[in-house]
Amino acid sequence: MIAQWVPVLFAFGANLGDRGETIREAQRELSETPGIEGFAASPLRETIALTTSGPDPDAPRYLNGVATASTMLSPHALLDRMQEIERDHGRVRDERWGDRTLDIDLLLFGGRAIRDERLQVPHPRAHERDFVLAPWLDLDPDAVLMGHGRVAELLARIGDTTSPFDENQARARDAAAGAVGSEHA
Repeated sequence: MIAQWVPVLFAFGANLGDRGETIREAQRELSETPGIEGFAASPLRETIALTTSGPDPDAPRYLNGVATASTMLSPHALLDRMQEIERDHGRVRDERWGDRTLDIDLLLFGGRAIRDERLQVPHPRAHERDFVLAPWLDLDPDAVLMGHGRVAELLARIGDTTSPFDENQARARDAAAGAVGSEHA
């Protein structure tokens, strides 16, 4: 633990399984971690999968969101907890930018810059990712990304390909698809 509360920013993503439920459960688990308080999550947004080859419209779509909190945990203790939650939700790290049940990234840790073999903060590509910037802007219209500027301006510069996610609409669509699928079974 560190001696004072430090503001942090997390990013969450999933494109396998019950994406929304997985992200919300992971957020709950992280928010209940001793040494974390004031957890606030953005609405979720849906995006096309981004792979090492670029956007892949044929891959399962991602849900993404961000959350702010304060922590007394050290950056690496926080990373350990994030990776524990990922593993508990079936995260497998066998392909860079591959499909995943859950991804949690630490985007900001106070005003600190951290760069070692396990962690890089601020996140090196956050300023290029609409699936990070759009939900962050939903959560905090005045947000500023350390080293890059106002989130609203960054998002305007790169464009926003995300769409708001409506869990009720998605459940109805999934239920209808399951009913159609069972008729043809």
